[in-house]
Amino acid sequence: MAKKGNRVQVILECTEHKESGMPGTSRYVTTKNRKNTPDRMEVKKFNPILRRSTLHKEIK
Repeated sequence: MAKKGNRVQVILECTEHKESGMPGTSRYVTTKNRKNTPDRMEVKKFNPILRRSTLHKEIK
C-alpha cells in the first residue's frame, strides 16, 4: 500500500489569458508539497496562445 504524503497535484491557470478575451485557456498540471507551500502557487509559465511567459496561478 502506498503511503500518503504531503505532495498534491495542482492546476495552474493563466491570469492574463482570461482578461484578454481570447478563446481557449492555458493550464499546466504540477505537484507541490503542501507542508512547504501552504498558500496558492504563482509561477511564470509560457502561454502558447499569447506566445509569451505570463503569470499562472493555482486554481481549485
